[in-house]
Amino acid sequence: MRRSLHSKPETPNPKLVRVKPLTSHTCKLTDAQADALEAHLRSHGFKLREVPHARFAGEREGVNAVFYHSGKLVVQGKGTREFVEFVLEPEILKEARLGYETQLNPELLAPRIGVDESGKGDFFGPLCVAGVYVNAGVIQAWEDSGIRDSKTITSDRRMAELAKTIRQTPGCVSSVVPIGNEAYNRLYAKMGSVNKMLAWGHSRVIENLLQQRDRLNPPPARVVLDQFAATERTVQSALLPLGREIEVVQRHKAESDVAVAAASILARHEFVTRLKALGEQLGMELPKGGGANVDAVAKELVAKHGMDALAKVAKMHFRNSYRALGLPEPAKKEFRRQAQSGAGRRDS
Repeated sequence: MRRSLHSKPETPNPKLVRVKPLTSHTCKLTDAQADALEAHLRSHGFKLREVPHARFAGEREGVNAVFYHSGKLVVQGKGTREFVEFVLEPEILKEARLGYETQLNPELLAPRIGVDESGKGDFFGPLCVAGVYVNAGVIQAWEDSGIRDSKTITSDRRMAELAKTIRQTPGCVSSVVPIGNEAYNRLYAKMGSVNKMLAWGHSRVIENLLQQRDRLNPPPARVVLDQFAATERTVQSALLPLGREIEVVQRHKAESDVAVAAASILARHEFVTRLKALGEQLGMELPKGGGANVDAVAKELVAKHGMDALAKVAKMHFRNSYRALGLPEPAKKEFRRQAQSGAGRRDS
């Protein structure tokens, strides 16, 4: 385990947060808890309805509860707080957590840096890595702000609003490292691995933030990021001097941490902004992702502007580029799951 860049700060004194309007709440349920909740909805006048990917869903008087096959429960509506406090917690979960999370787990308020990326799976546009420093004051200021994993935010406008909130929150410090397409293609040709490129970007962001130590108050206890590679060594070997002096925690689904969620929002906002600007330069809209609509636009782009233009706005190792240029696609590499637990995502 790596030592902190500074002496370990005192754990912030947890305190009750002023009750604020709550219109959305999520949590995990066991099968037994889900059965109990479904029985409650049926016996208390909830209108049951079908929702894609959901085991059951019900709504009544400002409360909409949906339980998904993944085990996640989502409660929404103006009656969310009352439902959680008087039904979900006492009758289903058998514990009171709402509003007391930081008392039950003081580590939630610990000063830390979260890092995440955006654009890895998008053919058009750059790869963007962002880092966000948070402390107890920042975390409490974001109570009910809607700051969560960017993949759950479908509106670019909402993403921009949240990015503005993050940047304007007193005490919050952020850094974004965008890797433009021309640089991306050069780095990929040199490194031969998206994960190595991501490791470099994460390490650069961490270093950028730790170089601003006078603004990180109190000093961060650790860095938290999503484990995108098969092993933690990929990032550890890329760390720069300051990054080697602080504990770096890599875990799957790290976006559940508010610091990482905030970083995911800044990274996605940067990606979306730059993607739009690239499209405007070409006089055409560049879609996200890598599906059939992307192939159609890529072919149109090559027809209008030539193959050299494609390399300036796209990731050329994607199969989309071969299809756009009318070239035979390379054979697919066989993917073998790593033997160790928690193997990372496939390295493109």
